[in-house]
Amino acid sequence: MNRLALESSPYLLQHAHNPVDWRPWGDEAFAEARARDIPVFLSVGYSTCHWCHVMEEESFEDVEIAEVLNRSFVPVKVDREERPDVDSVYMQAVQLLTQQGGWR
Repeated sequence: MNRLALESSPYLLQHAHNPVDWRPWGDEAFAEARARDIPVFLSVGYSTCHWCHVMEEESFEDVEIAEVLNRSFVPVKVDREERPDVDSVYMQAVQLLTQQGGWR
């Protein structure tokens, strides 16, 4: 179980049993990234997103992938329905960089 087990969001709770050591968006996660001098791995999604479930099954439940993420990053999970402000900033960046992206 990871730090998401203490959250109230249904989406975050769905990921509470992943081997990825997810943290919720917040000062603690960013302070850890600074202290360890490593980047944040940000994953934004919502509970009924098909591709979010695919990513969980194919990547975030995989122990070897989780070991790489936990060692090399501070993994942060965001529920876009609870934090549309965070989703908006990163979705705009993806769209500007790739000329595509969005939620369906």
